[in-house]
Amino acid sequence: MMNEKETVKKEPLILAIESSCDDTSAAVLRGDLLLSNVISSQEVHAAYGGVVPELASRAHQQNIVPTVSEALRRAGITPRDLDAIAFTRGPGLLGSLVVGTSFAKGLAVGLGIPLIDVNHLHGHVLSHFIRRQKEEEVPDFPFICLLVSGGNSQIILVRSASDMEILGQTIDDAAGEAFDKCAKVMGLPYPGGPHIDRLAAEGNAEAFKFAKPHIPGLDYSFSGLKTSFLYTLRDELERDPEFIVKRKADLAASLQKTIIDILLSKLKIALDQHPEVKQIAIGGGVSANSGFRRAVEEFASHRGLRAWIPERIFTTDNAAMVGVAGLFRYRDKQFCDISLPPYSRVEI
Repeated sequence: MMNEKETVKKEPLILAIESSCDDTSAAVLRGDLLLSNVISSQEVHAAYGGVVPELASRAHQQNIVPTVSEALRRAGITPRDLDAIAFTRGPGLLGSLVVGTSFAKGLAVGLGIPLIDVNHLHGHVLSHFIRRQKEEEVPDFPFICLLVSGGNSQIILVRSASDMEILGQTIDDAAGEAFDKCAKVMGLPYPGGPHIDRLAAEGNAEAFKFAKPHIPGLDYSFSGLKTSFLYTLRDELERDPEFIVKRKADLAASLQKTIIDILLSKLKIALDQHPEVKQIAIGGGVSANSGFRRAVEEFASHRGLRAWIPERIFTTDNAAMVGVAGLFRYRDKQFCDISLPPYSRVEI
């Protein structure tokens, strides 16, 4: 009879590479067990108030070799030990994706091992299947995932790792974009989301009321909220030039509450339409927001659901999520042809 140690040895050893935006990341997984996860962030974009694609791709070229080398070192393996390489093929910034894709292809060809292309959004959804220890629990299928980031706001019905359906999504701006742009007009540094989160903890969430969209179905819209926020600042600054300085925490708390209310209102409708779903999950950069995490836990508890809240390290772009998404594809023998290019846009 096969013992546990022998079972672990048969799990594939996968190197994962993520380069979809401004973070270069590499991870090593033995099956779904995380051995290392290295992220090299790019500070250069803060001076520009947003990611500059050309600077991002150049930084990836500088970072990818040392990042991959460090991931292998921390995992205690050599390239020759690998069974496959998973990489983010898209969506994302094309110049950034080219760097990660080219490196993954070259290494896979040199080692003679399979190449696995991963949809970046699949990675966020499946990040809940990363384990640090074998006894850790993971979600059961089906579950509904609220994927919320700077570029995406989607409600996704996850029937399996390869069967996902978008139930609703933003028709204009994403929730993360609303956080960052409202933070910018308040004079907060980029990225604004973490600063809003910090200030909101000190403010009154009921101090201001901002417009909430009335979009039919399960789709989102955050453009009206941004306009409402901007008009509030304009009107109040006319009365008091020090308004933002005096009420910064209250503004942040009220903005955060409004965005969370919008997100959860659609999630409630989705669950009402799919009573068979007993588990919910969140993913993407906005899932690091403290208020959002608490609100989702309270929402799930009130409805008798299991909520899956990712570790903060797995909310932003990281290679660990690419590796676990690649594992599902590896098991299904869904390998990538060396000729396939990266893509900047695609749905789930």
